Amino acid sequence: MPGPSFDARFAEQFGQLLEWRRDVRHFKTDPVAPALLEELLALTALAPSVGLSQPWRFVLVQDPGLRAAVLEDFEGSRAEAEAGIPVEKRGAYGRAKLEGLREAPVHLAAFTDTATHQGHGLGVFSMPECLHYSTVMAVHTLWLAAQLRGLGMGWVSILQPGAIARRLGVPPGWELTAYLCLGTPAFESRRPELESTGWEQRRPPEGWLLRR
Repeated sequence: MPGPSFDARFAEQFGQLLEWRRDVRHFKTDPVAPALLEELLALTALAPSVGLSQPWRFVLVQDPGLRAAVLEDFEGSRAEAEAGIPVEKRGAYGRAKLEGLREAPVHLAAFTDTATHQGHGLGVFSMPECLHYSTVMAVHTLWLAAQLRGLGMGWVSILQPGAIARRLGVPPGWELTAYLCLGTPAFESRRPELESTGWEQRRPPEGWLLRR
């Protein structure tokens, strides 16, 4: 059975999708329809994974107390991380908004099940980290699907993974890969916020491609 054909217009729109996808920190508080969230998660299941292991495990965090605990962990972790920030960047670090935990209507914790039997260990004997990479692929798939439907997503990484796992009461062997905020962006931009604020600049391929 032949696969679908993607025309030049689709290719252009796909490029625009990648260009406009942002790590969102500013959200409207409008709720996300449960049916839409289910649709996005169904598309996420199409992400590639090592050995077809699908090791991602998503936790929908709805309890206000748990959300408050995650925010508290973020604030403590952010303060601790400041010591590792270059001195010349600490002012910008202190001013930057690095999460949307307060406003985002949807919180999703993405874990990797490192003890999964699905996939029978194919491809992970020498590179077990590929399980986490597979979860990242699921996160990216969700990110693009959300953008297509007018939603934004933000990845909060300034957290203590073990503490979050304990607070959420997940099974042993589940390791936090990403904590995600999902909702309608307060505004849209084709330029990354960290680039707009002068924190860092995106590099073209010649800056990271090595030829041999």
